[in-house]
Amino acid sequence: MPTSAPHRVPSPESRIPVLTIDGPSGSGKGTVARLVAAELGWHLLDSGVLYRAVGLLALERDIAMTDIQALADLARDLPIRFEPTADGVSVRLEGRIRDHDLRTEEAGTTASQVAAIPEVRDALLDRQRAFAQAPGLVADGRDMGTVVFPHAAYKVFLTASVQERAQRRHKQLMAKGVVTILSGLLEEIRERDARDSARAVAPLKAADDAVCIDSTALPVEQVVAIVLERVRQRG
Repeated sequence: MPTSAPHRVPSPESRIPVLTIDGPSGSGKGTVARLVAAELGWHLLDSGVLYRAVGLLALERDIAMTDIQALADLARDLPIRFEPTADGVSVRLEGRIRDHDLRTEEAGTTASQVAAIPEVRDALLDRQRAFAQAPGLVADGRDMGTVVFPHAAYKVFLTASVQERAQRRHKQLMAKGVVTILSGLLEEIRERDARDSARAVAPLKAADDAVCIDSTALPVEQVVAIVLERVRQRG
């Protein structure tokens, strides 16, 4: 992943290959995107981190979700950097590594709220497109294939049942020592799905030309293999 992204917008005719992986929260798209990018030797864009960063800083700066201009300005000048590590990539926000803070449930919920604001999405659009650099890019999110990279050569929409996604998240949190109630996670995921799918701008949906994969009963290794095979089949 590039350590910083210049503000440039690749033309739709760009020859840089882009693979988009969209899907709801807990579908496994982040893990799949990371493993596929590593296998292909391509850059990686976790678009959700950008929205989580906006949401986290908004909370810390006491910016109300109704202050659209302040949120858009924050998104446009987001002080974020991605730094390669031995285990992947760390996120530096305002000069500090904030990986743990950005992965909390609170940050995820706030990210979903700011992502529904058109002005915030517009402010982050060029920054996301600027990650399309040689030799290629794997971009995961909710509107990568429909809005950010509509001309991407390869598109995947990854999903799983709500129950499976809640169980995955529960296991992740428990492994980190965070005690959670499964029923509460299930309700949060349902609410977020509804919010992401119903928003007026860039709603969560599969691109018309995306390959849809249901990962409910599939191990992550098999999903990765399916995605890689799709990319290689299309050259």
